[in-house]
Amino acid sequence: MKKVIISALLLASTNFAAIAYAEEEKEKHQEDPTKVITKIGLGYTDELTLSGSLALDEARKLNVRTNTDASEWRMGGSWLFDFGIMNFSLSRSEYDDGGHKNSYSVGTYLPLSKLGVDTGEWMIFPMAGISHNKGETPEDQEASLVDSVVMVQTASNGGYIGGFALRPLTDKWTFMTFGGVGKGSGGYSNSWAGGGLSYTINKHHSMNVFGFMSDDSYGSDSKLGINYTYEFK
Repeated sequence: MKKVIISALLLASTNFAAIAYAEEEKEKHQEDPTKVITKIGLGYTDELTLSGSLALDEARKLNVRTNTDASEWRMGGSWLFDFGIMNFSLSRSEYDDGGHKNSYSVGTYLPLSKLGVDTGEWMIFPMAGISHNKGETPEDQEASLVDSVVMVQTASNGGYIGGFALRPLTDKWTFMTFGGVGKGSGGYSNSWAGGGLSYTINKHHSMNVFGFMSDDSYGSDSKLGINYTYEFK
C-alpha cells in the first residue's frame, strides 16, 4: 500500500511539474531568448535569410540560420536550466570591407527575474560567454606598380558580455534592444548594438523589424532587417 501511495505521489508531482513548465513556456514572449520551441522564420536584410529551431524536449532545442548562398550562417543548440539557458554555436560572418570570421562560442542568457530582481515592465536578459574566432582581415599593401589588398589570417580566444531587453508597449507591440562587447587574445575586440520592434499577429505568427551595427577586428557591419516567424504549438 505504501508503495502505491508513494508511486501516486511521484506521478502527481511529475505531472504537476510538467503542467507548471507548460504554463511557464506558454506565457513567455515570442522574442524571449529562453523560450524552447519549434519555429521557422523568413527574413530580409540586404538578402534573404532562413531560420528555424527544433525543440527536442522541454529543455533542449537545435537552432539554425543562413542566407541563401550560405556565405553567412549560424547553427547550434540550446539547453534550458533553472538559472537560464545555455547556448553553443558555430557561425560564419562576412563584413563590409571583405573580411570574414568563423566563430565557435558557448554562452548563456540569464533572466533577471530568475534572481528575484524586479525589472518592472522590462524583461532583461544579461548574457556572457566564451568564444574562439578564426578568419581573415584585409590589409593594404603597396606594390611597385599598383596597390593591392592581402587577406591576413588571424585567430583569437576570448569572451563577451552583453544584454538583451524587451519592453511590451501594447498587447501586440514590443520594443527590443540589445548590445555587448567582447575581448580576446592577439588584440581582438568587438562590439555590437541594435534595437527594433516586434509585432504579435496571433499565437502562431509574429514579425519584427530591427537595425544593428557591429564593429569587429575582422571588419564592421550595419544592417536593417525584417523577420517573419511561424511558431508551432
